[in-house]
Amino acid sequence: MSSSTQPKKELSLFDSTCLIVGIIIGAGIYQMAPDIAKGAGSAWGVLAIWTIGGLLSLCGAFAYAELATAYPEEGGDYVYLNRAYGPWAGFLFGWMQLTVVRPGDIAVMAFAFAIYARTIFDPFTGPLEPYSLRIFAVAAVIVLTALNVLGVREGKWTQNLLTTAKALGLLAIVGIALVAPAGTVSTEPAESLPPSLALIFVLFVFGGWNEMAYVAAEVRNPNRNIVRALLLGTISVTVLYLLVNGAFLYALGYAGLANSQAVATDAVATVFPEVGGQLIGALICISALGAVNGLIFAGARISYALGKDHRTFRVLGKWHPLTGTPMSALLVQGAIAILLIFLLGSFIDTIIYTAPAVYTFYLATSLSVMVLRRKDPSAHRPYRVTGYPLSTLAFCTVCAFLIYSAVTYKPLIACAALGICLLGLPVYWLSRKSVRDT
Repeated sequence: MSSSTQPKKELSLFDSTCLIVGIIIGAGIYQMAPDIAKGAGSAWGVLAIWTIGGLLSLCGAFAYAELATAYPEEGGDYVYLNRAYGPWAGFLFGWMQLTVVRPGDIAVMAFAFAIYARTIFDPFTGPLEPYSLRIFAVAAVIVLTALNVLGVREGKWTQNLLTTAKALGLLAIVGIALVAPAGTVSTEPAESLPPSLALIFVLFVFGGWNEMAYVAAEVRNPNRNIVRALLLGTISVTVLYLLVNGAFLYALGYAGLANSQAVATDAVATVFPEVGGQLIGALICISALGAVNGLIFAGARISYALGKDHRTFRVLGKWHPLTGTPMSALLVQGAIAILLIFLLGSFIDTIIYTAPAVYTFYLATSLSVMVLRRKDPSAHRPYRVTGYPLSTLAFCTVCAFLIYSAVTYKPLIACAALGICLLGLPVYWLSRKSVRDT
């Protein structure tokens, strides 16, 4: 294979950090902050649970940093699971990412964009009005997939721009809230939620710090920049989230935060009551688009790795010589996401649908740090997990807890995802059989 049809090292430290921050900060911080506050129980509890979420995510990032620097290849978890447990484990991860997790995540964030875009500008009337949400969401997927198909530079600069805009927007919310008169918007007692559910929501909002591993082969100076990007990205988001929640608490009070239906709008409206809603709507649109673009960019690299190794999916494992991107993987991923946009309707149900698979593979990948240290001790490891093995075991324990919580909360939805996962086993067997028979 010529060098023109392989990934090139085009991602700098800034590009890599923007990718992580851009994927993590979607619309979740705006939609879930009140529910997280209900589970936290108090103002100090709010800051504590967001801090815990950041620390747990950092523990996970430590594990991925060791794996990504030891095996700087496209595909992330797919590569590590292959090496630790065998090809079947890597295949199942790639299968779930291709069919369920990645298109589902893209669809969720595209819907988040569509909800707020429609409040700013909605030209669809008459017979198209019931479909306007889907039209906005599909348009976001099509445009951002096309940009990523055009080239890595187009994809990464789109990501850098959107990430910078959303980070500045969050800081603007902090500044506006802090100049507002301190007080309590609501004096009603806040409804309580189980702290365990609040932790699930917090870690969902922190989700995406591992995306760096999927594009490791495209990072310049990977031995240093992969670790730096993972740690800088995770720490930066933790600081931003703490600042934003602190600003919400200052402007609205604990009861106001917990009872709010649109927390960012309520906080900004204390200073700009006339235009606060539109300003926040625009910011959430930018945040959601940044997450969609990052998910598209990184997700296609998983399908590309799957296609390289498995003949059944070989159409996905091609790096286009003209655009320098995994074009086929991007197009297939976009098509499945668009299909899911027409089939899915609930933000929370989609999270629960993907959660068992996501945290199962988080758990398996984190444990692979221990497995590979024994199985492949001679591998060069420029970085070793900080706080090993306690930090890795802490993260694994939380993953197991989240799997249990998701399954018990929505057992039918979780079983549907499990069924698709198990369907990957006969697909893997058939793909292996076809290779032996040729």
